[in-house]
Amino acid sequence: MGKSYERIDGRLRAFIEAQHMFFTATAPLDGDGTVNLSPKGVSGSFAVIDELTVAYLDFAGSNAETIAHLRENGRITLMWCAFDGPPTIVRVHGRGQPVFRDDPRWSGLLEHFPGVDPTPHGLRAIIMVNAERIRDTCGFAVPFMTYDGDRPLHASRFAREDDASLDAYFQKKDHVATSIDGLPGLPLPLPPLPRSE
Repeated sequence: MGKSYERIDGRLRAFIEAQHMFFTATAPLDGDGTVNLSPKGVSGSFAVIDELTVAYLDFAGSNAETIAHLRENGRITLMWCAFDGPPTIVRVHGRGQPVFRDDPRWSGLLEHFPGVDPTPHGLRAIIMVNAERIRDTCGFAVPFMTYDGDRPLHASRFAREDDASLDAYFQKKDHVATSIDGLPGLPLPLPPLPRSE
């Protein structure tokens, strides 16, 4: 029932880009470490960079497990599932890296996200993923669910923060600078945005 693909293009790319949310899964190398699974869903915050590279905007939150795991070992799986239309699940297994705000690639990567204003969300990193395995499977057991719109809560919560207060918020959280398992997470103090932003 499942099929492997050499690249993200055509029908596969159209399916991925049409979904309103996706999930990320990462884990530390330590077999006793904490596996992390996160939903992602701000409209416009995901982009196909090329046939083997995707990226998404990593916004402010109370932990940084994905960032920590990627800094340690780079392993990541992204998954999309259809909640309407034909039942489909797509997974991209690959190697990821967090691109932080002081990285020279930052401004160029942001150009791939024209449909979202990252400012009110406390953008802290861009996660780039190089696909190593691309597969789809049936989604026969995935229920039908409707998309009613993005929740406004994240943007309204973080829109009132500037870089200094956002950094203070991150400093107070136990698992932003380090992961649950003690791995290095988000670099703090928060790197400043490039002057052109």
